Amino acid sequence: MNVRCLSKVSQKEIRGRVFLVRVDLNIEAGEEKNAYRIKATLPTLRYLLEHHAKIVLMSHRNRPHFSAAEIRNPNLEIRKKMRAFSLRPFAGILSKKLGTGVKFVPHFDFEKIEIQIKEAKPKSIFLLENLRFIAGEEKNDSKLAAQLASLGDVFVNDAFAVSHRADASIAAITKCIPSYAGLLLEEEIINLDRAMKEYGHPLTIILGGAKISDKVGVMKYFWNKADHFLVGGGPANTFFAVQGIPMGKSLVDTNAMPLIRKYVGKKKVVLPCDVESDKGIILDIGPETVKYFSEIITNSNTIIWNGPPGFFEKKGFESGTKEIWKAIFKNKRAHIVVGGGETVTSGKLISNFKFQISNSRNVFLSTGGGAMLDYLSGKKLPGIEALRR
Repeated sequence: MNVRCLSKVSQKEIRGRVFLVRVDLNIEAGEEKNAYRIKATLPTLRYLLEHHAKIVLMSHRNRPHFSAAEIRNPNLEIRKKMRAFSLRPFAGILSKKLGTGVKFVPHFDFEKIEIQIKEAKPKSIFLLENLRFIAGEEKNDSKLAAQLASLGDVFVNDAFAVSHRADASIAAITKCIPSYAGLLLEEEIINLDRAMKEYGHPLTIILGGAKISDKVGVMKYFWNKADHFLVGGGPANTFFAVQGIPMGKSLVDTNAMPLIRKYVGKKKVVLPCDVESDKGIILDIGPETVKYFSEIITNSNTIIWNGPPGFFEKKGFESGTKEIWKAIFKNKRAHIVVGGGETVTSGKLISNFKFQISNSRNVFLSTGGGAMLDYLSGKKLPGIEALRR
């Protein structure tokens, strides 16, 4: 794998040291408590606590747009707006899940934070405020990276979902202190590499969600490897549009139409044979399509799924997505990787499958959306490249 991993660090090197851990808490309001991304990073945090390390958690949330002056001296209106982007709620959530207190740090006075960390006992956990409140984060600013690095001894990247971004807390920081991939990031790399390089046939790629433009790279990379591309959701609508089928108000990724033209009509691209609509808008795949897709899934030995095949959030149009999940879990033989935005991260979507997910050893749930697509397209992710030996 050629990536420096936390799992290979000796216990002596962990004990008593301060670990800066980049996690992904970019979770919508209302989804925090049941978010899969929180559950997925707990093993790394527990591992560090078991070895008596101090932990400083770093993350971002959404894309706040406040000036430096507004953040330094926020008025009442700005404070209210900032609350929607704050990481404060996660301190309590993580405290309950880890069984120990998590101290939230609401400011970026690095000298004060450094003193606070030094005075803390081993196994203490701190959570910094939203890093995107600082302009230098998304600019991969080396000065900010050095300030963050001053708070600890070792950096751990456990945020695969943002590893396709060259941010200060992802990339630049690795030049300042010893850096490693966390347990989650290591698992992501192992499972995605296996699907890309050690796949068994039939290899089936399932593409759904809203757009096809961000998935064309995956189609290109796997075109000579995959046996089937099962296409639903917005991507299917876009294929139909290229074929000249009227789509009305259905979601179509018009910018991607020229990009997929060469794939139209190819045998391995399997489009829905029936759909479910509401007032002329296609919102889900139909029962015949579900049956056909499920048969292909059942007979596959490697499956990669990114994006739901329908608008499952709307009542009455969740059937296609649920049935695909059922077919996935019934296949106990294949190596299966599932990821991409709502496919995994939505607590609402996977709430009915918690038992199967926790007991399906052949199904790996990736925390990545864009990061997963970039990785599966063969692109180099800045956050992972920074950890190469």
